[in-house]
Amino acid sequence: MPEADLIELFVGPLERLGIRYLVTGSVAATLYGEPRLTHDIDLIAALGADDAERLAAAFPAASFYVPPVDVIAIEARRDLRGHFNVIHSESGLKADFYLAGRDELHEWAFRHAREYALGGLRVRLAPPEYVVVRKLEFYRDGGSEKHLRDIRAMLAVSADRIDRAALADWIRRRGLETQWSAVDERC
Repeated sequence: MPEADLIELFVGPLERLGIRYLVTGSVAATLYGEPRLTHDIDLIAALGADDAERLAAAFPAASFYVPPVDVIAIEARRDLRGHFNVIHSESGLKADFYLAGRDELHEWAFRHAREYALGGLRVRLAPPEYVVVRKLEFYRDGGSEKHLRDIRAMLAVSADRIDRAALADWIRRRGLETQWSAVDERC
């Protein structure tokens, strides 16, 4: 189970601001699969440049490192791959914000989001198919076996919650067939 502090520190402010977001990465993989230690949370956020100031204000400078408002605004204007970090100073816990932009996989994930109750909050999770596809991309880009382990755990624990046709379609569309073949589904 992910640390409740990750949810309280980083998802709570997004909920209060009404900013559309999805939890993804290792936290989502843990909720769909098996527990593992993580000190960060990956979030997809639907932010516009006009949201930069209120987002920065939601994470007070006395407790968090937040990029300058103009940097957040620049990242929010990107059509693809907008990204920044927010770090809680005392604990070192970190949120990686990936901005939705015009990425078709992000759009699909928002339409197929799942809800999960965690730490007293309603948390919006990226669908498991999205998490698997992104982990395959990270595996392709960096070679870390942890992504394959996360995928195997998700397949073992949440197989009945995964739309295999949608997953196969996204794997094909993203050119991840080789990486998918590295996943041993005999879990």
